[in-house]
Amino acid sequence: MTTVDKSAGPGGVTVRRRAGLYALLAADTVSALGVRMSVVAIPWLVLVATKSPAKMGMAAGAEMALYVLSGVFATPLADRFGLRRVSVLTDVVSAAAIAVIALVPDISFGLLLVLVSVAGALRGTGDRVKHVLLKPMAERADVPMIRVTAVYESLTRGAMLVGAPLGGLLIYWFDAELAIGVTAVTFGLCGLLVAVFVAAEHTPAPKKVSGEPYAVAFKAGVRCLLSHRVLAGMTLIMFFSNLFTQAATAVFVPVWVEQTKLSEATLGLVGGVYAGGVMLGSIVMTVLATKVPRYLAFTLGAMLGGAPRLLALGLTDNLYLVLAVTALSGLAISPVNPIFGAMLYERIPADLQTRVFGLVAGVCFSGIPIGSVVAGWAVPAAGLATSVIAFAVLCLAICSLPLFKPAAWRAMDDKVPADT
Repeated sequence: MTTVDKSAGPGGVTVRRRAGLYALLAADTVSALGVRMSVVAIPWLVLVATKSPAKMGMAAGAEMALYVLSGVFATPLADRFGLRRVSVLTDVVSAAAIAVIALVPDISFGLLLVLVSVAGALRGTGDRVKHVLLKPMAERADVPMIRVTAVYESLTRGAMLVGAPLGGLLIYWFDAELAIGVTAVTFGLCGLLVAVFVAAEHTPAPKKVSGEPYAVAFKAGVRCLLSHRVLAGMTLIMFFSNLFTQAATAVFVPVWVEQTKLSEATLGLVGGVYAGGVMLGSIVMTVLATKVPRYLAFTLGAMLGGAPRLLALGLTDNLYLVLAVTALSGLAISPVNPIFGAMLYERIPADLQTRVFGLVAGVCFSGIPIGSVVAGWAVPAAGLATSVIAFAVLCLAICSLPLFKPAAWRAMDDKVPADT
């Protein structure tokens, strides 16, 4: 007999009906935690074993590059095999690949690189698939998608905030192999959560295709995204938002700390207050998700979440002022991802979501390595202050795009289901 959750409201949603949604959110959070731990532990293992920063960079780059690429190019295949099946399979096999790295003493660099690449590719596909599965689970639980995306943002940010420090602590307390082993356990746990709590009959069935070429399936996702001009514009803004955020994190903040002769601990402090601001804002967004005007929240969030923190680095050497502006920027940008995520679920038809979500993630994530490279080139060429201010002006200009055609962009306030 199913127990009814009395706190679920007039809909009388049962605990069992919400279990799939809770399990997916937990799996996504655990996956984010594991990925962040692996980004710390695997490069450290390579550096200790090979004494080569170049090989360390290759290992880290291979994992993330395959993560992004598979999320774009493997998703059309995921539709054919079934989303739940692909989610569980990618979790289990990626856990096994990472476990081999942890368990094999003196593993060769070549084999490690292959295993890391396999794990990265599987994580990219599996994470995109889990995102698609959130919608049917949210509908079954009778929870609005804007609230689900806000909760997802809060949990993911928390996992990202904890993951890297936790990986470092495990290395310090034990060794890199154990930290990598814990990462493998997190990936296995993801598969277990989906296999046990996400019922097959409540997830999209594998698509029966009659000779549809892979290229045709892939292009269908591209055409779908481009046909929604507001979504394409939001994707562009998110690409540049990631680019500017990474430029600040990887280059501008470290150079600013070095030039102002502050402690290395300041690096973690600046990153921590930004993540804390995002987490706090995401929690508030979870509560107010259905009441916030999307156009206004997205536009102001994008504009105030990037440019001010860059300007602070270029115009002052006061640590407290930089920390305050950085925290407020994190708070301001917190509605952006939940609104973008809810728009994707609402506007993209269910049978194309896997492909479109993978494409969007690939475009958005590609801003991360580009931001590091461009900022690393700009500082020696133009100096820190000039570079940061130029980036801030460009960031503000791009994030202001919704102001130039407000009638079109206000369509994000129209909550139109994708299948109608």
